[in-house]
Amino acid sequence: MIPVRLIPVIFGLVLSCLMSLLISGVSTLRSAGLIDGFFGIWMGAWLPSWIIAFPVVLVVAPLGRRIVSNLARPAEGQKR
Repeated sequence: MIPVRLIPVIFGLVLSCLMSLLISGVSTLRSAGLIDGFFGIWMGAWLPSWIIAFPVVLVVAPLGRRIVSNLARPAEGQKR
């Protein structure tokens, strides 16, 4: 099991992996088309993207949470 204190880091790892994989795939497909060697080009674009995305997610996620919590209104009877 993953220690609870590592959950935000593991979540950032998984989120940045999946998002950068999808976005680099779409971008590669749009720029190169579905050509021979597409997968290699995609992976070549994805890995540097992930290396950048992971620390960015760790830094930006708390800011995003703060913005959303400021936009959210507590339900009736709940404290904020």
